Amino acid sequence: MKRTESDSVATDTEFSFETSGSSVEVSRSERLQEFYEEFVYKPGLVAWSDRRTRIGSLIMLVYVLMGTIGVVLYKAPNSNQVERSLQPFQTMEAPLGSTRSGVDVLAMVIHATPEMLLMLLAGGLFATGVAVAIGTLAGYKGGTTDRLLTTFSDIAMSIPGLPLIMVLAIVFNPTNPALIGILITVNYWAGLGRSIRSQVLTLREESYVEASRTMGVSTPRILVKDIIPNIMPYVLVNFANAARYVVFASVGLYYLGILPTSVDNWGLQLDQAYRQAGALTGAGTMYQLIVPMLAIMFIALALILLAQGMDRVFNPRVRTRLAGESESAGGEDTDESSAAEMMT
Repeated sequence: MKRTESDSVATDTEFSFETSGSSVEVSRSERLQEFYEEFVYKPGLVAWSDRRTRIGSLIMLVYVLMGTIGVVLYKAPNSNQVERSLQPFQTMEAPLGSTRSGVDVLAMVIHATPEMLLMLLAGGLFATGVAVAIGTLAGYKGGTTDRLLTTFSDIAMSIPGLPLIMVLAIVFNPTNPALIGILITVNYWAGLGRSIRSQVLTLREESYVEASRTMGVSTPRILVKDIIPNIMPYVLVNFANAARYVVFASVGLYYLGILPTSVDNWGLQLDQAYRQAGALTGAGTMYQLIVPMLAIMFIALALILLAQGMDRVFNPRVRTRLAGESESAGGEDTDESSAAEMMT
């Protein structure tokens, strides 16, 4: 590959996939290598340097393993699979106890994990994806586009969420966890979209955005390169909030019997622990309520820690501070410095 001096300087300052009009010939493997280094390796190294990211990733990894390998290795929940009404740690046959019908409580938690992960991922991606698309476009374009998209968001916000989900659940009778996640967040995106629009209204007046417009940079490229990276910390935090909302809402809806019971969910465990086992009436079955509650609590904690840790990757102010610390620290903290160097 031949590089001129000017091309080398341009490549060092800013990575770009656009090669039209340039004398530099870049192969597909070199593009993939640069994409991996710029968008996977370096951000991953910086994110991993944060303690919150490591803890959140480890917790989430446990859930992923439960939802993939765990459902294969651990027995599926069935009636009379173990002795009835076992207490936690009484026997390794059912480490976290069993129900009155002889169902292993741990097996119920493990085999509900894949559906829960798919549900919160679909709901979180749908809510934040729609909010980012509508919020950034409305805030940046302004005028008629802004008025139409803002009116659409206001209409979505004005519809009560629970009645809307109940109607959609009756109409579609969803049995796919991904569809359930989308239905739960069908109008959750509206509030986030309005908040993103407000931030974009400020960002579009920044000097670097104005410079891009003056140079004739296209609107999609300005949104991707200048606007969205500056709101990514806010988007990631709200992705975690949307995913947590899906978890809590699905638990509540399953508890109310609105969603079909054919899909495993920790909410069904809570319902059975309360209605059938009398977990809150002093029947000695509180563990059947605590186990799924712990599963819900730790997955929510993992999402929060991951969102806070990823702030290092996407927040320009944090990246600038890290770069400054790397120059002044002088090797006091090897991990921090190496992570900061990746961002420069």
